[in-house]
Amino acid sequence: MFENIGFGELLIIIIVLIVFFGPKRIPDIAQSIGKGIREFKRAMKDVQDEVSRSVNEEPKPKPKEQKSIEEPAPEQKVSTESQPKTEVKP
Repeated sequence: MFENIGFGELLIIIIVLIVFFGPKRIPDIAQSIGKGIREFKRAMKDVQDEVSRSVNEEPKPKPKEQKSIEEPAPEQKVSTESQPKTEVKP
């Protein structure tokens, strides 16, 4: 990741950090960054565990639905008479 950073560039970065944050704040910043990285790794591991657990888990059989017996609907009478056609005039 940092293959191209030499000693000079690293020294400039450290000097800039000391100027901006001061020598007393740098350990606090490094500690909070470390905590953030640990928390991120823990969250990633939890997600991987959850995914692998759900992949390895066999699907549960669904309970069969009981069909209710319904009474047949009463027959409807169908009218055989045709309705008068209405014409639309423009």
